[in-house]
Amino acid sequence: MVDVARHAGVSLKTVSRVVNDEPVGQELVGRVLAAIAELGFRRNDIARNLRSRQLNATVGLLIEEIANPFYATIASVAAEIAAAHGTMLITASSEEDPERERALLQDFTQRRVDGLLVVPAGPDHSFLRREVELGMPVVFLDRPPQGLQADAVLLDNRGGSQAGVGALLAEGHRRVGLLLGAPSVPTMRERLVGARAALAAVGVEPDESLVRDRLIAPEEAGWAVAALLDLPDPPTAFFCANNRLTVGALQELHRRGSDAALVGFDDFELAHLMPRPLTVVAYDTRELARVATERLFQRIAGDDDSPPSTSVLPTHL
Repeated sequence: MVDVARHAGVSLKTVSRVVNDEPVGQELVGRVLAAIAELGFRRNDIARNLRSRQLNATVGLLIEEIANPFYATIASVAAEIAAAHGTMLITASSEEDPERERALLQDFTQRRVDGLLVVPAGPDHSFLRREVELGMPVVFLDRPPQGLQADAVLLDNRGGSQAGVGALLAEGHRRVGLLLGAPSVPTMRERLVGARAALAAVGVEPDESLVRDRLIAPEEAGWAVAALLDLPDPPTAFFCANNRLTVGALQELHRRGSDAALVGFDDFELAHLMPRPLTVVAYDTRELARVATERLFQRIAGDDDSPPSTSVLPTHL
C-alpha cells in the first residue's frame, strides 16, 4: 500500500480508504486504482488478519474433478500433510476448464494463500509468472506447467503406456484401439507417444482409424468402443488412457459379450473384482501427492534459491 500511495501521489490513508471501499473523491479513486492496476497490487488478507491476530495459514489445491478417486486421493494426502504443518488446505475443481482454472488460481492468489498445488487444465500458465516472481510457491502435479518455470511432480506417462500396449502386443494383438482424452493435455500426448512407440517396436504401422480422442466421460468411451467394434476389421484389443475411459470401455465390452483384451492407464477401486481379467498401468497416487505437497512446504519454509525441479515417478503393470 505504501508503494501504491507513492506511485499515485496520495497518502497511505487514501489508499486504505479506496481498498476498503470507504468514501473518497472520484479523482483520487481513479489515481489509486490506476496505480493498483499498474503495480499488480493485491490486498493481503493474511496481513489484515495479523492486526486482529486471526491468522490462518492456508495453501490452495486445484484439481480437475473431485469425483474422480485419483483426485480425491490427492486431496486427502495433501490435506493430511498440510494439517501436519499447521496449515489449512483449500480445494477447488477446475472441471478441465482453462478459464475456470485461471479464475480459481487468481482467486487463490488474491486470498494470499501461502502456496499452490495445481493439477493444470489450461495450455498456458504464464499468468502466474508475476505471482511466482513475487514469491508465491507453486508446485504442479500429474501434468507439467506450460509457459511457466515451476516445480512439477509427474508420472512416467510415456513408459507406462508403452508397457501397457506392449503387453497387448506380446499376446499377439496387432489391431489395438486407442482411447484418449483431450490431445491438448500433456499427459494424453505422452501416453499416445508411448503407445505408438510400442507399436513401432514390433513393426506395426499406426492405424489412425483405431484412435478415438477427446473422450471425457465413461459413456463416451463406451460409444467409442461400440463404433470401433462395428468396423469391418475391428480391433481385438483396447488401450484406455485413463481410469474413467477404462470403466466405460469395460461396460460396453461386457454389454456385447466381447472377448477383446483391455489394458487401462490408472488403477481404480474394484478393478480386481471385474468379471474378466484386467491389466492396468499402476502407480502410487499417494506418493505422487506426498512428493508434491512436501516440495511445496519446503518452498514455503524458505527454499527459494534452488531452481525449479521435475520429479518423475515410475509406473508398473
